[in-house]
Amino acid sequence: MASEVEGQWVLMATGRSPTNIAVIKYWGKRDEALILPVNDSISVTLDPDHLSATTTLAVSPSFASDRMWLNGKEISLSGGRFQSCLREIRRRDRDFEDEKKGIKIKKEDWEKLHVHIASYNNFPTAAGLASSAAGFACLVFTLGKLMNVKEDYGELSSIARQGSGSACRSIYCGFVKWCMGKKDDGSDSIAVQLADEAHWKDLVIIIAVVSSKEKETSSTSGMRDSVETSPLLQYRAQTVEPSRVLKMEEAIKNHDFESFAKLTCESVSCCMFRYEPSHLLYE
Repeated sequence: MASEVEGQWVLMATGRSPTNIAVIKYWGKRDEALILPVNDSISVTLDPDHLSATTTLAVSPSFASDRMWLNGKEISLSGGRFQSCLREIRRRDRDFEDEKKGIKIKKEDWEKLHVHIASYNNFPTAAGLASSAAGFACLVFTLGKLMNVKEDYGELSSIARQGSGSACRSIYCGFVKWCMGKKDDGSDSIAVQLADEAHWKDLVIIIAVVSSKEKETSSTSGMRDSVETSPLLQYRAQTVEPSRVLKMEEAIKNHDFESFAKLTCESVSCCMFRYEPSHLLYE
């Protein structure tokens, strides 16, 4: 969508991405900068009507800098993860033309244009419900839409991963696997859809929000602590979880809820890493 502001054009795009709940966890990174996990993971993407991020982006020659608002409050875009997503999308931008509005943007012009980002979560932010997954997936998807990026969902998932690891899984609906990959540059660490949202219609996930307060320990710091201090984490990643991933894929394929639930509980219990007086933390 394009509009006029003070004589200068504004190009806009809006997207929505749901959050996801991992049933086979990744709990630890082998590369912090690229956000590469120590094992594959599998998640269920939730209903966007209940848990999702909605992001509206605007670009205009009248904007002096990149800016972002989250739930109505302006936040800094200086963080490395935001910058990584912006950089990777801008590397893939393409020519854009809207003849009706008289707007023509060449590939090389996108780098000179600044973007304004307004994102809203319809569920508590930073409270353990994967708001960063929905947020970064929505940011990357909508940036791609705005800047005429033609990469497929797998490529977009590798960019979203650099914002928040689990964001790569929110690029897809349904049941999603994040393949850890083997390459040092992370190019093969992408998400793939195992089954769409219609595959298991009688599976219902109930989310009970007991507190909307921001969690005291972030997932990033919790994973880092686990990698640095747990003598069993690498054994879990290399020996235990690969077989669980295969079993979970079969459970999803066959609508086997007993196995699905058992594997989920086992994976969650393996990732409990710290007890605090107020609550038990796990991701």
